[in-house]
Amino acid sequence: MSRPFYLILIHVLSCLAFLALPYVFAQDGIAKLAELPVNPHEQRNLASYLLTIAFFYTSFYWLIPRFFEKKQYFLYGACVLVCFLIVQGTLLLINQQAGPPPFKHVPEPGATTPRGLETPFQDRGAMAPPPMPPNGAFQRGGPPQSSLPAEISQTFFLFVAGLLLSLAIWINNRWRETERQRLSTELSYLKAQINPHFLFNTLNSIYSLAIERSSATADAIVQLSSFLRYVIAEGRQDSVSLTHELAYIGHYIALQRLRLDDTVPVQYATKGNSHGLQIAPLLLISFIENAFKYGASPQEKSQIDIRIDVTGNQLQLYVFNQKVHVADAPVAGSGIGLTNTRTRLQLLYPGRHDLLILDEPTSFTVTLNLILS
Repeated sequence: MSRPFYLILIHVLSCLAFLALPYVFAQDGIAKLAELPVNPHEQRNLASYLLTIAFFYTSFYWLIPRFFEKKQYFLYGACVLVCFLIVQGTLLLINQQAGPPPFKHVPEPGATTPRGLETPFQDRGAMAPPPMPPNGAFQRGGPPQSSLPAEISQTFFLFVAGLLLSLAIWINNRWRETERQRLSTELSYLKAQINPHFLFNTLNSIYSLAIERSSATADAIVQLSSFLRYVIAEGRQDSVSLTHELAYIGHYIALQRLRLDDTVPVQYATKGNSHGLQIAPLLLISFIENAFKYGASPQEKSQIDIRIDVTGNQLQLYVFNQKVHVADAPVAGSGIGLTNTRTRLQLLYPGRHDLLILDEPTSFTVTLNLILS
């Protein structure tokens, strides 16, 4: 089901539920619904609910974006008042077309009453006093008092409900959009930090090959150009193919193997089907980069083990490295890459990831379980 169709369906069902409220919760709701074609009072009630729905959409899609969002509160209030007068005027017109309510005929003064129908208060030649109403006040002849104040109160309540609901939904949507923009800005900032950091470390690797006058320098530059193309083309997107992300990691590991020249055993294996899965770009590389940064040295014996397993839509990353002494290096796990990756995981995969980092005196292990889309 497409999103536009889903939204239209939600709106239609919500309007139908709103129109059904006075008949669902009333004791004689079904009877009132059956009287709708012939009962002017029920017709007026239905019209008030329909006009409330019309005002809600007018306020939400026209008045709020045109005036309230631009902080033209006076014009917005004036338009709301005009809308209320239009709604109330329409309902009064419906009342007038329904005709005046029936009332009991009161005999005129001096009119005779048929024999046998006199009241105890009547006497020949005298006019009967008016009947005493329940509240103790006398009522003059004419039609009974109209229920207009009650109808105005009902109209006002429904109108205010539509007004407040439109404002509440607009404020909620605005807050969600602001939060989405904030997260997007923060993620862009984090990726902007990761890319130069990763490029700096990679250039250092090629620099080491150039100092040693290694024949693998040209191959290292080719590997660098491959994953730089990936960073430029796909690293700016919100999500990328997991297959492309794994190929990108493969280029990085191949480059590191060229630099280390088999002095550090590097075990790298992938298992499972990655086709059709999406992942945030440059999300896994920080853990792998950290292993080479603090676990690879041609002067010391060390070991690096990297495994990526894909089962269904679940990905497990396992990275292990032995710690080696690196001059002027911070403590493993405290770099900007890991810190930013933790933050990105919390923002992009809340409740869908499990990160376990085991920092021991001689080794560093990362286990990441991730639910992908």
